[in-house]
Amino acid sequence: MREVLRIEDLTVYYYTLRGVVRAVERVYLEAGRGELVAIVGESGCGKSTLGYSILKLVPPPGRILSGRVEVDSVDILELEGDKLRHARGELVSMIFQDPFTTLDPVRRVEEQIAEVLLEHGISKEEAIDRVYDLLRSVGLSERLARMYPHQLSGGQRQRVSIAAAIALEPRVLVADEPTTALDVVVQKQIMDLLDSIRREKGMAVILITHDIVLAAERADKIAIMYAGKIVEEGPIDEVLKEPRHPYTKALLASVIDIESREWPQAITGQPPDLRKPPPGCRFAPRCRYVFDKCRREEPELVEVDHGRRIACWLEERRL
Repeated sequence: MREVLRIEDLTVYYYTLRGVVRAVERVYLEAGRGELVAIVGESGCGKSTLGYSILKLVPPPGRILSGRVEVDSVDILELEGDKLRHARGELVSMIFQDPFTTLDPVRRVEEQIAEVLLEHGISKEEAIDRVYDLLRSVGLSERLARMYPHQLSGGQRQRVSIAAAIALEPRVLVADEPTTALDVVVQKQIMDLLDSIRREKGMAVILITHDIVLAAERADKIAIMYAGKIVEEGPIDEVLKEPRHPYTKALLASVIDIESREWPQAITGQPPDLRKPPPGCRFAPRCRYVFDKCRREEPELVEVDHGRRIACWLEERRL
């Protein structure tokens, strides 16, 4: 599968009055054409910051300290001004978590989608025609074009957001918890839509979610994130069948399985304060397999099998 997105050594900190928050550190990630990569982890682990970094959208007081984010060999982090503005939309785009807060409440749907096209040099007449095509492509009636966001349902607003995000057929689409505010029926419809779009257009989709079950159903590859770092990565079937990082095992054990008589198991303890993370492995204070080296030295994310990468000292003991 041809690689479309490559993230190398990405580090992002937030400089707050209470200290420096090490939100994302030394992250590596790849996605191929038409591939859905799920980034999964608890709230506050850095998933959304990673997603915003792909578009160079990290808000103040955040700062991207190092790394590369290449989309079709173009480093997004090196772009500025008009080049960056054009890259957002043409190379990479984003679906935000809550469309009710990201859509302008005083502008009609057609204006908001057309704006994306107009900003990239498309004529007004062609933009309006394409708006109707885009609405149809996401399963919406043309009559909704003249409506305002508050006149739409949650699912309809999210479809409008998707239409705007895919208007210029970007190479990479970042979806930040795109189904969180929706009921389960609409969630399925939105995910079916994203699957259809990525297969038809060949877009790579980065799905940011805390729902490992959703990832299991939809993703080709999964990256498990904990306390600002990716701790396990690989093809979804392999990771779920044989999880090798203790945090991945704990996440799966915490999921309710209606076919099993076993109760889900809570993950003990709390994630670390990223202003002062513990020495060694950041999961060590909560890990049932911890030993001395885990508390002293931080493990690197290394390839253990083809396509599988783990950051855990237990791998050294397995050899």
